[in-house]
Amino acid sequence: MKTQPASTVTLASSASLEALPLTLAGKYLTFFLGGETYGLPVLKVREIISMLPITQVPQVPAYMKGVINLRGKVIPVVALRAKFSIPDAAATANTCIVVVQIRGVEGQIKLIGLIVDAVEEVANISQADIDPTPDFGGTASVQYILGMAKIKGTVKSLLDIDQIIAADTIEHIIAAPAA
Repeated sequence: MKTQPASTVTLASSASLEALPLTLAGKYLTFFLGGETYGLPVLKVREIISMLPITQVPQVPAYMKGVINLRGKVIPVVALRAKFSIPDAAATANTCIVVVQIRGVEGQIKLIGLIVDAVEEVANISQADIDPTPDFGGTASVQYILGMAKIKGTVKSLLDIDQIIAADTIEHIIAAPAA
């Protein structure tokens, strides 16, 4: 059986299905945010925790809620609703923080928390169930969407967390470790 080498994801909204790398198939943690469902590659997810007290940090972007102390480690927390310009909503019993790994400016792995409305499931998504990101026109920024998954009659946006928390904003929210 011929195997195709793993490749990095090339994000292009006008890509054809054949242009999607096979590496998009796999397990995704799906979650709710503002009435929509999204997915993150499960290999990027470190853990899911209930809401913790968040310490605010001055002069950070509005979507940065602050930092949490997770077992002695300080982790920045992003409100995905604010990052995606979704109106804020009161936290519920299902609101939680998904702790993910992102690649820092210099290539190092960093942890960051994402506030989501609720976690849905871990879904195994085949390549046949993933379509390329549609072209929304010249003004829409969709580089953070890996593809659109068709699961159980619904469509879920598969997210590239490294693009959502892009290198230019990482410098503002994550301090590099001291040498």
